[in-house]
Amino acid sequence: MLNWRPVVDYEIRAIEFERRKTEFERREKEHEQRMKQLQSDTEQIESEIALLENEIVQLDAINSRLARFERLHLSSSSPPPCTDDSSDS
Repeated sequence: MLNWRPVVDYEIRAIEFERRKTEFERREKEHEQRMKQLQSDTEQIESEIALLENEIVQLDAINSRLARFERLHLSSSSPPPCTDDSSDS
């Protein structure tokens, strides 16, 4: 009589192998999706950083013009003449 156990063991191992292979492929796809999402998030953050850096440059230019305006127009100007409206009553 033949021993059937090795055939069953082989079939069980083949089924387990396929299950593990399927699980590995599923995890690999999830990993690839996470990596794509991280890449997308990284690109978005880099884009936002570039925009913020551009805004900082613009704000620096505005602050520089404002400081120049203050130096030219506010520091050298004489105060407006004082009007005493209380003497009219």
